Amino acid sequence: MKRHILIPTDFSANSWGSIGYGLKLFKDEECSFYLLNATTLKASAMSNLSNKLLKTMKANALKELEEMKDIVENNNANANHDFEIILSGEELNKAIKTAIKKCNIDLIIMGTKGATGAKEIFFGSNTVRIVNDIKDCPILIVPEDYNFVVPKQIAFPTDFNRFYNDNDIQPLKEFADLYNSKIRIVHINEEEELNDVQEYNLEVLQEHLIDYEHSLHWMPKYAKKSKEINDFIEELEIDMLAMVNYERSFIEKIIREPIIKKIGFRPIVPFVVIPE
Repeated sequence: MKRHILIPTDFSANSWGSIGYGLKLFKDEECSFYLLNATTLKASAMSNLSNKLLKTMKANALKELEEMKDIVENNNANANHDFEIILSGEELNKAIKTAIKKCNIDLIIMGTKGATGAKEIFFGSNTVRIVNDIKDCPILIVPEDYNFVVPKQIAFPTDFNRFYNDNDIQPLKEFADLYNSKIRIVHINEEEELNDVQEYNLEVLQEHLIDYEHSLHWMPKYAKKSKEINDFIEELEIDMLAMVNYERSFIEKIIREPIIKKIGFRPIVPFVVIPE
């Protein structure tokens, strides 16, 4: 079944890295890649610009998109892949939602930050907004300067306080299917032992993964969950992180913009955000 993958780009090095990672990850899969650039101007700015200048700006963005497409096609001699470009005048979130519906997008790939990304935060503001707002398909976030590694091991952190259904787990399975990856279920330990609800949710999760090689790991309680996750990634040589983004989830806690700097979580491997 052909995949339809959306890659938002601002033509930064980080967005080029996202494209490269996606092409390598899905090298054996039939895919249509959609390169999206969304350039918006505030009404106050638009009123001060002539129509001629606005047309020039759009033409320049379109030229950059076409050049990006040409470079990708020329350097990616893969019969499984084809490419389309999308130039949008909408805000990025709206442009993504429009593309999801129009192009039947089933995955978004993007970088941790764009051309103006600040070093002190773990995701750029665009990435944070998209993770918060897009609920129609998974988002694969690629760290800055990340070199492709076959994802032989995928970590799935959970506190077992939530029941996972087939739709929640399906994206995790699909990523595991790509390279027959092992799935490491990581329990973020807040207590001595699981309660009845957590036990049940663990059993259901393991049933979902019965056909996949998987294991369960308990992690000691750290003051910072972010340190906990990255320590685990390094210790077990994890190649990809996957989490379901639901109310009061770990993701929700770390992407609230006021506390990003306090938590300081920077994913050191590609990070799949699965919408609830």
